[in-house]
Amino acid sequence: MPLFHHRKKLSDDTMLNGAKVVTATHPKAIVSEQFRTVRTNIEFASIDAPIKTIMFTSADASEGKSTVSANVAITWAQQGRKVLFVDADLRRPTLHSTFNVNNTQGLTTILTQDKIESFQENVQNTSVENLSILTSGPIPPNPAELLNSHRMNKLIAQLREEFDIVVFDVPPMLTVTDAQLLTAKVDGVVLVVRFGVTTKAAIARTKELLDLANANVLGYVMNDATGEAEGRGYGYGYGYGYGYGYGKTDGNGSK
Repeated sequence: MPLFHHRKKLSDDTMLNGAKVVTATHPKAIVSEQFRTVRTNIEFASIDAPIKTIMFTSADASEGKSTVSANVAITWAQQGRKVLFVDADLRRPTLHSTFNVNNTQGLTTILTQDKIESFQENVQNTSVENLSILTSGPIPPNPAELLNSHRMNKLIAQLREEFDIVVFDVPPMLTVTDAQLLTAKVDGVVLVVRFGVTTKAAIARTKELLDLANANVLGYVMNDATGEAEGRGYGYGYGYGYGYGYGKTDGNGSK
């Protein structure tokens, strides 16, 4: 039986209902410990150059990037770090649904106003201590242009000064150019792949695009590693290579 199959099932569940933040609701659960392990491994991968801005992406939609990024962001906040979680997916935003907040203002509001310095007006607190969020704001007609703008560069520079960790949830690499445009603006990139859903070809093409963008790829997170690809199972693993028949990795996903 092949490790990956080519059936793709797009789901709007996370966009409509938000990601499942098990690290906040059940911090002692086994899956929460797995997210903490992912956080620790990311820190080990960046030990020579501390990471302050990091983005989570995937090859395609419905592969779990929003769930992974939200839970890892929470684990940093629970560690005592001052964290900002930014919804930079300006096409299929989920952050406002995850935390059940208003999305009338957010990232797009900041990027279309005169004063970037007033970004704090659009940052919202959460019930998780040390965790603030910046929702996407209204979906714009030109997401790529906004994310690639000088204002975005200036905003990221200010966020680096204000927070210990800034986590960006961005669109999938193979659907739009938005994620590629942001890779050069952040300190590190983590790719989320979903067991039984993400194909070897998609991983290979995504890795090529990240290399072309000179991205600092910290590794990948194997989502739904129990093999129940319909979302009933949980399990998260972290690796430093791009395996499954691609790249210089062993059977455990390590170099």
